[in-house]
Amino acid sequence: MPPLIHPQTPRVAVPCGCALGEQAVWDHRTGTLLWVDIEEPALWRHRPEGGEPARLALDEPLGFVALTEDPDTVVAGFRSGLARLRLSGGPPETILVPEPDRPGNRLNGGTVAPDGALYFGSMDAAEAQATGTFYRWDGRDLTRFGGQMPVTNGPAASPDGRTLYTVDTAAGTVRAHGLAQGGVGEARALVQFEPGWGKPDGLTVDAEGCIWVCHYGGSRVTRFTPDGEAILVVPVPTALVTHCAFIGPDLATLAITTARRDRDPRIDPMAGHLFVVETGNRGQPSRSLAV
Repeated sequence: MPPLIHPQTPRVAVPCGCALGEQAVWDHRTGTLLWVDIEEPALWRHRPEGGEPARLALDEPLGFVALTEDPDTVVAGFRSGLARLRLSGGPPETILVPEPDRPGNRLNGGTVAPDGALYFGSMDAAEAQATGTFYRWDGRDLTRFGGQMPVTNGPAASPDGRTLYTVDTAAGTVRAHGLAQGGVGEARALVQFEPGWGKPDGLTVDAEGCIWVCHYGGSRVTRFTPDGEAILVVPVPTALVTHCAFIGPDLATLAITTARRDRDPRIDPMAGHLFVVETGNRGQPSRSLAV
């Protein structure tokens, strides 16, 4: 049975024109959406209830941010490694350099799972060599999992904390891993993208455990069941759809980041903007790192 097509077209919430917008995360404490522009390095913030969006320019490519117990501090996944970054200003404070022997890599996506650990990926900045992998960091120990690939995406965890989803973008595969007592199981293929779908990029998991996967080059977000069945397609009016997250006081609005890299603005005028749409589904609250 083909998936349903969502009747609402996502609307532009912030016309930010990011070169490579990514990794949206909702801070319910402040009512703020945060996301990054990797290729024109910056951290964006937006309060849907009012006020102008804020752009914090940075000196190094930034793949993601994770909330901490201090609303003014995030853990940032820079090209060089993890660092504390204050939203109010000041230089980043290095926490961890996971790949000092791989200067061609950068970090690219992270999430705090129900177990309180940070799961994140690395990738070849040139998107060519299989030098990227995934990591789990609990504030003390750093462990590697998931194998080697050129471009990692995700991760995102199920509400019960038993499953972690990762993406091997070059292979077009969304994968599932079992989680138990701090250990990450072997990857199993959950969804294989078909020709014409683009490539799987960022993803999020809703409160029902379904996975929302962005189609880079495919102009849409697809909702899959935990068994990998496509059940809903949300068309997006731009080609390079990169990441999504549920936002708002009831977590009922889907925010979608996009990219404008290599797009002709005469053909794709909304490339790189932040979009929002109501889907009738709800997300999970973002979790904070205790660092």
